[in-house]
Amino acid sequence: MSGVVGVAGAQVEARGAVPVAWSACAADVLAEIPAAQRDKVSCANHPVPLDHARPNGDKTTIALMKRPADDQAHKVGSLFLNPGGPGGAGLIYAAYGSSFFQPEVLKRFDLIGFDPRGVGRSNPLQCFTTQEEADAVFARIGSAPITPTEIRDTMTATREYTDSCRKVAGPLLAHMSTEDVVRDLDLLRAGVGDKQLNFVGFSYGTLIGATYANLFPQRSRALILDGNVDPALRTSNGAQYDRERAQGFELSLDAFLERCDAEGPKCAYSEGDPREKFDDARDALRTRSVTLPSGEVVTFASYVGRVSSDLYAPTRFKNLAAWLQNVHAALNPGVAAASVAPAEVLRPLNNKHGVADVRGDSPYLSDDSYYGVNCTDKPFVRVPELFPLVARQWERESPTFGRQQAASDLLTCPTWPVRKPDRYAGPWNKRTPNPVLVVGNYYDPATQYKFAQRMARELGNARLISVDSFGHCILGDSVGADAVATDYLINLRVPAPGQVYEPTVQPF
Repeated sequence: MSGVVGVAGAQVEARGAVPVAWSACAADVLAEIPAAQRDKVSCANHPVPLDHARPNGDKTTIALMKRPADDQAHKVGSLFLNPGGPGGAGLIYAAYGSSFFQPEVLKRFDLIGFDPRGVGRSNPLQCFTTQEEADAVFARIGSAPITPTEIRDTMTATREYTDSCRKVAGPLLAHMSTEDVVRDLDLLRAGVGDKQLNFVGFSYGTLIGATYANLFPQRSRALILDGNVDPALRTSNGAQYDRERAQGFELSLDAFLERCDAEGPKCAYSEGDPREKFDDARDALRTRSVTLPSGEVVTFASYVGRVSSDLYAPTRFKNLAAWLQNVHAALNPGVAAASVAPAEVLRPLNNKHGVADVRGDSPYLSDDSYYGVNCTDKPFVRVPELFPLVARQWERESPTFGRQQAASDLLTCPTWPVRKPDRYAGPWNKRTPNPVLVVGNYYDPATQYKFAQRMARELGNARLISVDSFGHCILGDSVGADAVATDYLINLRVPAPGQVYEPTVQPF
């Protein structure tokens, strides 16, 4: 074992990179992973330039975890993983490989999870000094503000948020682009002794993969992009990208309601017309709230938020249907409610698009990397006062999710305190030695299927596989797609164009 590490270190030093120094993981990190993996993994905090234009200047650190390949004698290399977000902490992904990959992948690759710069344990970007300060601002930010008062309070508090970022976040604020993350990733690749990168990116992680393929095409071996963004649109027109994201959630909702109707009694929301019931409830909640028998108070914002969240995972569809029926019953006295099963325990795929991940009272323990990345990468007109007009426009075409989508990046990024960010915005057509494997679900809510089609077209060398599935991202949940991913990662084989696979388990 030590001989392998020595050779890798020599290879790294020969290329001028700093070898990653692996050691025991901290106890609080080990507590987050399955017990069976705790004696296998190792961790590191690896220095990278804060500003890649000044490689000998100040450093920031990247937290990594390695789960070594089971068959070291036949190891292909390292496989880096990113869960998306942006702001998804990927450190512990190394210990959850069996959730996404077939056993042969775990045999042949060291799995490496990492928290990107400004995320989690990698010098988190923080816009407040205490949780109390954060709470005072976030409490006034609505996720889908409707009334003039809600809109005014949200816009005022959002400006206070970005102003606090300017005052508190420090020099890291100007170096949060996906290009920065990709240049970090290339140093990590070299630091573990790999000549070429093997990478699987989920959701926003697909932008990391696409950017790497174009900045370092010849250093790209096998890249899998699951749940794809449209890189060209995302980096050229943030508003249009988010507008199309809202449309993607609407398409997913339409398909969910149609499937519920077709399933009949297996879906608790199927009695009557699910589409009509849903729209009636959504419209009623714009001007009132209801209380469920559980004591939960449902508002327009929480209704839209619950639905958009549950559309990510088909395993939640039964409970979502029951919850929707209970909302319908609360709005229509005399209608029967439905029973709701205990909430499932989800695998650690981080798709939360929020500004606060509260882990303590004081000081401030959250990170603000979601906006740190998005407001750097995605260009917006710097006029937040456009929000009411844009929200109404998007709502006309995306009546459930338009307002919620408009109240995020489009409202926050116009006052983000980085005026001329250094970011990569194409070209996207550099040719990699091997095709990039692009994976898209037909009814993905957060990154709609046409984004995957565009990703495959925009990249210089890519192959799209499709899955006739609900939910955001699919690896680990489709035997067919998983087999393709395994063959690709190990043998660099890609399927013929036009392949469509099924999920392992259907909803309901």
